[in-house]
Amino acid sequence: MGAIKLLILDVDGVLTTGALPYGSDGNTDKTFHVQDGSAIKRWQQTGRTVAVLSGRNAPGVDARCRDLGIEIVRQGAGDKAAALPEILATVGVTGAQAAAVGDDLPDLPVFEACRHAVAVANAHRFAKRAAGFVTRRSGGAGAVADAIEYLLRIDDAARP
Repeated sequence: MGAIKLLILDVDGVLTTGALPYGSDGNTDKTFHVQDGSAIKRWQQTGRTVAVLSGRNAPGVDARCRDLGIEIVRQGAGDKAAALPEILATVGVTGAQAAAVGDDLPDLPVFEACRHAVAVANAHRFAKRAAGFVTRRSGGAGAVADAIEYLLRIDDAARP
């Protein structure tokens, strides 16, 4: 395994398109891309960890994370910078061993704290500027798969 040990994913606009369709029960429905799930499994099979850090709460996120074996899920994090140290400590890594994928302004403090920042293709322009890599695909359309492919490639290339 290389230097990147933790991948931190935003949800709305990264794992999903960012659309928030509300049902009659007041919950938002989420749609996830199958290729992102396959890539997450591949990441985990290399011995690396995935964490989800979202500003919103949605039951569908918990269900999808259970399906993918993602154990570190922090929803309702209005201040992502404040939630990040606990995630890093839980995994036992530093920001230098972490990568983050985001799409919007609340993700910028996470980008700054992690060694590798990835913005999805349809991210806010400030997120794209802060990122070291911008995916080819948009959030909810395979962007996480693009990010993981990139991160695995650069991490493997960095090994002696």
